[in-house]
Amino acid sequence: MVWPGIIAIIAIILGILIGPVVYVIPFVLICFFAYKIVERKNNLWAVTNLRVIDESGVFSRNSKESPLDKINNVSYNQSIWGRMFGYGSVQIQTAAEVGASTYNLVERPKELKDTITQMQEEYKNFRILTQARELAKAMSTDSHQESNKVVSAELEKLYELKQRGILTEEEYLARKKKMLET
Repeated sequence: MVWPGIIAIIAIILGILIGPVVYVIPFVLICFFAYKIVERKNNLWAVTNLRVIDESGVFSRNSKESPLDKINNVSYNQSIWGRMFGYGSVQIQTAAEVGASTYNLVERPKELKDTITQMQEEYKNFRILTQARELAKAMSTDSHQESNKVVSAELEKLYELKQRGILTEEEYLARKKKMLET
């Protein structure tokens, strides 16, 4: 009976060759998933009143900043799996040479998109208010100080009406121009 001995030798050789692979594959998979979890935890998004910041990386750090006034469009996409597990892709289109940047596996992509849009509006309103104040300040001279105070107060009232949605952007600009010409 030579056959059982050959089969035993083949089984031993296969065990020696395949045995470590049985332990290595699960180890590699566990390490890969652990790295992905740490990588996801180290992905930071910050939306400030001036810019959007994305920092990521485990062993090396990567940082991307997009000024709010340079962002043209923000969109997001979620697959069915993304909706179930709370992740998706966010695309930020800027006026830069690169154009659009797509960020994949973003946690709560709709919240990020809405926050960027909200901060863009706040930034735009801040810039308009600052310009109105600077214009009102520039208009105030010693000889026309009283009339300029009235005009500056009227400009601020117009801006507040526009902010509350009572005046459209076009109406606001037309009335502002008329006030400044007189």
